[in-house]
Amino acid sequence: MDRISALRNVEEALSEFEAGECDLASMERRVRGVLRTYATEFAEQDAYRASGDGAADGVVVLASSPSEARERVADLADVTRDAVSVDRVE
Repeated sequence: MDRISALRNVEEALSEFEAGECDLASMERRVRGVLRTYATEFAEQDAYRASGDGAADGVVVLASSPSEARERVADLADVTRDAVSVDRVE
């Protein structure tokens, strides 16, 4: 998915929400899916969701491997790498 396609898909989701054709949760899921697809295709990496203590819990990063993902989450959340576990987001 290229940038223009991603923007069109987000615009379409916003338009449907504004017209009352979908609810907020549906629009959020759709936009999140568009952004995740764009980001993972652009970066040619996988998305990983962290679980762990405090600020690390729920953080999503793009990385080439689980160990790289743990490192990125640890840096972003300012926690130790051992305090973070990650799962690939499908």
